[in-house]
Amino acid sequence: MKRKALIIPCSGIGKTYGSVAREGAYIVTEDLRPKSTQLVPLALVVLGDQEVQQTLAGSPAIAIDGCKLACAAKVVAESGGTVAHALQVLDVYRRHRELKPAGIAELNAAGQQLAKALADEVSGLVDGIAAEETSA
Repeated sequence: MKRKALIIPCSGIGKTYGSVAREGAYIVTEDLRPKSTQLVPLALVVLGDQEVQQTLAGSPAIAIDGCKLACAAKVVAESGGTVAHALQVLDVYRRHRELKPAGIAELNAAGQQLAKALADEVSGLVDGIAAEETSA
């Protein structure tokens, strides 16, 4: 993969689904696809950090939102980034209703499993981006 896929999770601080979004992003960038992804904090995008702006301009982004407001996807797009994929934790939860997350500072076991399911989906998207770049 020529460029790393940017993983930009929701900042839903104090919200369970925001915690799932962030935990899933950590799993992808630290464990599942560390060589082909880069975690970008949404706060730095919002603040217009120069280095982040340059990174956004040159790499595909996967936005992970905790709710339907889709703040991560909207902010990335408004900041000039390319949102290759936008996911919402609630959609992943609908596919895995047995994994009811609870907790904020620390997710329960089901929340951790939901974050892993989210991470698996994001990893598949990262692989798809890499395949597209290879064939281009």
